[in-house]
Amino acid sequence: MFFEINSAISSVIWGPPMLAVFLGTGLFLSVKTGFYQIFGIGDWLKSTVGTLIGRKEKKKTDEGSVSQLGALFSALAACLGTGNIVGVATALCSGGAGSVFWMCISAILGMMTCCCENILGIKYRIRDSLGNWLGGPMLYIERGLGMKKLARVYAVFLIGASLGMGNMTQANSVAQGLSGFGVPPVITAAILCITVLLAVSGGLKRITAVSQLLIPVLSGAFILACFAVIFVNRENLLPSIKYIITEAFSIKAISGFGLAKAARYGIARGVFSNEAGLGSSAIIHAAADCKSAGEQGKWGILEVFIDTVFMCSITAAAILTSGVMHDKSLGGVELCAAVFESVFGKAGGYFLNICICLFAFATLVAWSYYGKMGTQYLFGTESGKIYNAVYAAAAFIGCIMKLESVWTVSDIFNGLMAVPNIFALLCLSKEATDALNRKRHAQR
Repeated sequence: MFFEINSAISSVIWGPPMLAVFLGTGLFLSVKTGFYQIFGIGDWLKSTVGTLIGRKEKKKTDEGSVSQLGALFSALAACLGTGNIVGVATALCSGGAGSVFWMCISAILGMMTCCCENILGIKYRIRDSLGNWLGGPMLYIERGLGMKKLARVYAVFLIGASLGMGNMTQANSVAQGLSGFGVPPVITAAILCITVLLAVSGGLKRITAVSQLLIPVLSGAFILACFAVIFVNRENLLPSIKYIITEAFSIKAISGFGLAKAARYGIARGVFSNEAGLGSSAIIHAAADCKSAGEQGKWGILEVFIDTVFMCSITAAAILTSGVMHDKSLGGVELCAAVFESVFGKAGGYFLNICICLFAFATLVAWSYYGKMGTQYLFGTESGKIYNAVYAAAAFIGCIMKLESVWTVSDIFNGLMAVPNIFALLCLSKEATDALNRKRHAQR
């Protein structure tokens, strides 16, 4: 009964009306900035990727800050993961090939949502008692709107999501992945508990170091594997693209609220993948060493582009070109394993398991920072040490227990996070878009 009630609540929270709110918010902010994510692509790429290529980023950051690159990789560590692999396969199975199109549409609009979240995160951030930056939705809700109680409510939802979706579900993915190599879940639980505690106890700088080590190598390896699958099946690439577009606008894709089947699953996958609208990544970006809020907003655009438009699309292309979707008995992990095994044999399945384990570990470590900041906002800086211990213990439990109810409750907390955050974004939209526009005009 408890599970059924939670499932019903989750379905309401993540139903078509809520997904329409995510899309509407992204569209509203896009219009206010003249669709900057599209027409200003040269500008934001120059300010982000161009800066890195030109090696202009500082080697040393201000005390209590992390580099912009470090903030980007830490935020990517939190959102890149099983959702970009298994989640894409699930969307394709549930909503068909057309879900890829709607996933990209939601991401393109979500770029401006994430951009504005980052701008507000920088604008309203404060120093804690140790001199570190504390920012994100809690701060711009409290300081920008003057609604401290609502900010506290957001912090509670954030902590719940961090322990559930950010921790226990990810830990369970690691345990399941390693079980394929014959490692008992209890052994994985013990090792993961200790490893996580060591990683998170070093604060954001250590989390950033882990992210900068794992994410580029892991993402690069996964992308190359996907490209190999696509190359082997290259004759299916153009037909797959045509199939995506055709299915996106078929009768079964658009009905009711206009968010059924392909549209609904694609939009939901995009939201779950890049977290634009939840406000979570703004917490990490608020600690970046940057010159202006408008500048940091552009890194949010790049983050969503890499996570969903690029990574999820490549995963989908590999699945569709491989032809394994013809086997209707496959879904989720099994479908993804079949994709890589079709090219690499059994080694492809092992490769997928390793990727899932490492992506899940990176997500687990990065999400600890979100929950810790929520805890420190509510109870003070010293409470962070207690949270670290609780977080490590939750990782242990996540490895050894069945997580059906945890998944559902985590979905609820994730959805509830969006409500106060999107409300604040809409109320403070002028401040966010003005900051971006000032930055753009100053560069001309």
